[in-house]
Amino acid sequence: MTDLAFITDGGAAVAGLVLGLISMGVEHCPGDGCLARRDVTPGASVAAGAVVFQERTTGAEVYLRRDTRVAYGPFRLTYGASLSEDGEAWAGAGFAYRFQPRAWKWYAEFHLMPGLHAEGDGADLGGPVQVRSGLELGYETRRGLRIGLGFDHRSNGGLRSRNPGLETVHLRLSFPTN
Repeated sequence: MTDLAFITDGGAAVAGLVLGLISMGVEHCPGDGCLARRDVTPGASVAAGAVVFQERTTGAEVYLRRDTRVAYGPFRLTYGASLSEDGEAWAGAGFAYRFQPRAWKWYAEFHLMPGLHAEGDGADLGGPVQVRSGLELGYETRRGLRIGLGFDHRSNGGLRSRNPGLETVHLRLSFPTN
């Protein structure tokens, strides 16, 4: 197991969920409701990085993501798609939670996105249903541009007996799309 076992075993997704639930209780429950629908600034992002399969870098990946205008409590609806140079493709939708106290320019963002994986000439992940979860640490400018370094993990979460998992380390540029 790698030194990043906490993230690859879903720890980042659990940490994001716990922080999101705390945020929900503190910031959202006293007002309109814990998971009340609210409008937020939409955004788009592009990321590029290295694909790591069984502790070996197998190539590069480009990942496009759209953060929608809709959030439920602190959890923003998001969707995305990626393509690796080996022809591996993934597309999914889920939730993202950004931990960023109001006065801070630095942030931590967690995401959990179930989706579909096409193997191409890349890794056999044990089936088409794969959940992408991860953590990004970054900086946001006054104009809302964000640059972050992210790590995510894809696996079928034990839905099938074969579940080797796949990681991606990437650099992401995000921008608001009013």
